[in-house]
Amino acid sequence: MAIEQEADTPVLRGRRTTLRPLEAEDFSAWREVRRRNAELLNRWEPRRTFGQPDPVEDRQAFTMRCAARRRERQLGTGWGFGVFLGEHGSEALIGEVNLSNVVRGAFRSAYVGYWVDQNQAGNGYIPESLVVVCRFAFEEIDLHRLQVSIVPRNARSRRVVEKLEFRCEGQAERYLEINGVWEDHLRFAITAEEWFERRADLCETWLEARNL
Repeated sequence: MAIEQEADTPVLRGRRTTLRPLEAEDFSAWREVRRRNAELLNRWEPRRTFGQPDPVEDRQAFTMRCAARRRERQLGTGWGFGVFLGEHGSEALIGEVNLSNVVRGAFRSAYVGYWVDQNQAGNGYIPESLVVVCRFAFEEIDLHRLQVSIVPRNARSRRVVEKLEFRCEGQAERYLEINGVWEDHLRFAITAEEWFERRADLCETWLEARNL
């Protein structure tokens, strides 16, 4: 995996995927994949507040979303990445992986969220991307803990962390409001100690192996 720097924006490269922050120019591609996956994704995401513009349908709202993510990077409070396949200039957006609510000090922790185009599900692109993000989080920005919170019946998202053998810390009742309902969540985590202990195996399996 390689890490590049474009201005103040990291570009992370896995074996098959490239992760980079979304920019205003990505609106059409992002809208197309989000529209096509709307029924699936809306089931597992918070509802927009009343009167809040939809970034899927409103270019200005999407541009503001990108600007907010850039401010988060500058402040060190979050890093959002689009997941792309293919070479620069002909790359295809297939999902996102986001580090959010980054807290420093004694906590040094962040939450991880992800989604993938259902047409690309099952190919291992998100587990690969999550390994890339773990390496960035633990080796580049010096975090100590990452947490992934998943509604128990969301089998697709659970398969990602189960493939990577993230540690399940138990179930939090009525943890987040998802699609208008306060849902229980399973909390999966990995710490820096676990990352460095398992780093070689994870990278060999997901970033170097030819057949996944």
